[in-house]
Amino acid sequence: MIKKMLLFLIVFSFILISGCVPEKNIQIDDTTASISKDQKVLPQNTEKLQLGTLCSGQEECVSFCHNNKGRCTQYCKEHSDNNLCGIVFPFKTNTSSSSLCKGTKVMFDNAPVNLEKTELFLPLGLMSGGHVTPVDHHYFQNFANQEADIEVYSPGYGVITEIQHMPGAPDKKDYRVVIQHTCTISSIFIHIEILSDKLASQASENFAGTNIQVKAGEVIGWYKTNVDYNIVDNEVTLSGFVIPEHYQEQDPWKIHVPNTYEYFNEPIKSELLAKSVRTIEPRAGKIDYDIDGKLVGNWFEEESNGYAGKGGKEYWQSHLSFTYDFLDPSLIIVSMADYGGIPNQFAIKGNTPDPAKISKDDGIINYELVSWGYTTEKGEEWNKVKLAKIIKATGGTHVAGTVVVQMLEDRKIKFETFPGKTSSQVIGFTDNAKIYER
Repeated sequence: MIKKMLLFLIVFSFILISGCVPEKNIQIDDTTASISKDQKVLPQNTEKLQLGTLCSGQEECVSFCHNNKGRCTQYCKEHSDNNLCGIVFPFKTNTSSSSLCKGTKVMFDNAPVNLEKTELFLPLGLMSGGHVTPVDHHYFQNFANQEADIEVYSPGYGVITEIQHMPGAPDKKDYRVVIQHTCTISSIFIHIEILSDKLASQASENFAGTNIQVKAGEVIGWYKTNVDYNIVDNEVTLSGFVIPEHYQEQDPWKIHVPNTYEYFNEPIKSELLAKSVRTIEPRAGKIDYDIDGKLVGNWFEEESNGYAGKGGKEYWQSHLSFTYDFLDPSLIIVSMADYGGIPNQFAIKGNTPDPAKISKDDGIINYELVSWGYTTEKGEEWNKVKLAKIIKATGGTHVAGTVVVQMLEDRKIKFETFPGKTSSQVIGFTDNAKIYER
């Protein structure tokens, strides 16, 4: 009897214990399963709902990969069977979308905006405020315009893969839109004020990966006074970045921004040039100025994660650039994320020495900072609002401050700002100096 009781207790205990053991995770068949935005995903599938150690969950990964495209792209190249890759990069990885990706080269017959309503077209390379390094986009502008009624077009056939509501913008206003035209060429618009109904129906409060086909010349939205635009061609890699990998995490397209005019047929090309303020070649502007072993180009505060910085909308806070004006590249510009606590840009008094000629053999250099202005082909000062053809940028005479810089190594410099002081009032570095690197 005792043996039977012991046997019963052992069996009963086994049943209790086995009942507490969770079932094995159910595996989704990769060939048939897909995850929509509204679909609830069971906890058992969390193994499939993460991109390695980068992020987990659909919402988190869409947001993370929008700000870290380089890292996510590399992961998805190595793990193409991961379901989340098809959500984060729908056009590049979905079977239905990838079939729309055809060819590489393309020429456009339509302008990106209504040029008749647009006053002027600015080139690549502007540095202003938080745009510390030369920007990778153009600006179509008309500051006299009162309503968001200037049409924004898709310059060619394509698939809209991203719609982002800009951070802090009013509800249903101000968007960034990416159009994939071919397997390697895309258009990026920033600050489209109002989206067309077709796009608005698929936009979200923050970021949406989309798959919207658009025709050449189709209206995708409207702008009021300014809209940013650039082309990305992944078969073009700019040579003027010493370490192009720096840009992959934050703005992976930056090293693939080509000469915009080369992608437009006549008469659109000439119409764009007619609206351009810049008269000096390359008319599209330039953003890559690095020369290894020289001061010229972009620099990043030591151990700040390079160009990506801390990420987010203020990733630029550790940037520094010694380059040239975006309208007249004969004028040296020092662009700083931290000049007395704010980002600022200045020309150099006397416009010398040229940072392209400064190396570690030149020791400590003092640059006196001045403002600058532009002269039009009519000999007038440009007001930066009306269309004019700029022939010269000239630095002023009043010294606003001084910066001190020294190349310590081919890819490392020491730098310090002295707002409000002339060069004669500055004697070398203090303990406030910072180290920057490529």
